[in-house]
Amino acid sequence: MSKYETFAALHVPGDPLIIFNIWDAGSAKAVAAAGAKAIATGSYGVAEAHGYKDGEAFPFELALTNCREVVSVTELPVSIDMEAGYGSTPEQVARSAAAVAEAGAVGVNLEDRAPGETTLRPLEEAAARVRAVAGAGLWVNARTDVYLGKKPDDYTTAMIDDVITRAQAYADVGAGSLFVPFLGDHPTIAAICERSPLPVNILWAPGRGTKAELAALGVARISYGHGPWAAAMNWLGDKAKAAFAGELSEY
Repeated sequence: MSKYETFAALHVPGDPLIIFNIWDAGSAKAVAAAGAKAIATGSYGVAEAHGYKDGEAFPFELALTNCREVVSVTELPVSIDMEAGYGSTPEQVARSAAAVAEAGAVGVNLEDRAPGETTLRPLEEAAARVRAVAGAGLWVNARTDVYLGKKPDDYTTAMIDDVITRAQAYADVGAGSLFVPFLGDHPTIAAICERSPLPVNILWAPGRGTKAELAALGVARISYGHGPWAAAMNWLGDKAKAAFAGELSEY
């Protein structure tokens, strides 16, 4: 199978693909050696690791360079967090997607809100951008931020309906999977997985459950987002503080 086909086959509801997100070639090598089945970046960690802020402040040419470097150190399928698509129009997004495909990635994450915004793009506009990326031959993990900033106490059935409406629209234009981050409520995850026309990706965080529990809900992909980068930086900072304070110790 091609890398794209291999990546697609890993998205199985009830047997979730674990994505331990990386940020550069070195972290990709470490995660691949640990037993990963696929490699994926998280935009926050990538940007911060290079001295930028998240939200497409990381220049696209540098993002492409980082993509090439990651692809060069692994034979695993690589997916890149493309944020909002690096383009103000579907045509510009299509050009950016073609460059990502040429750099060797087989998939991307694509958000349905503009950088720095909390309001979602109108459905037709968001779907046109998904179509543009899928047209480049990439697996689109279409992200919808319906639950951004919402607490479980605020969840409603209408929000689930909104997610499914977007999932269907994105599926119709070629998306491969649906990414619904920030969900912490298992009944909501289960309802979305049951109704979604696309395999569902959730963002893991403490308290979100075990792999077995999430598998039982129908989840097809579990991502760690910027967590691995943040943990690595926290460890580095703590060890550095201790060393500068004279508390020399083993790594």
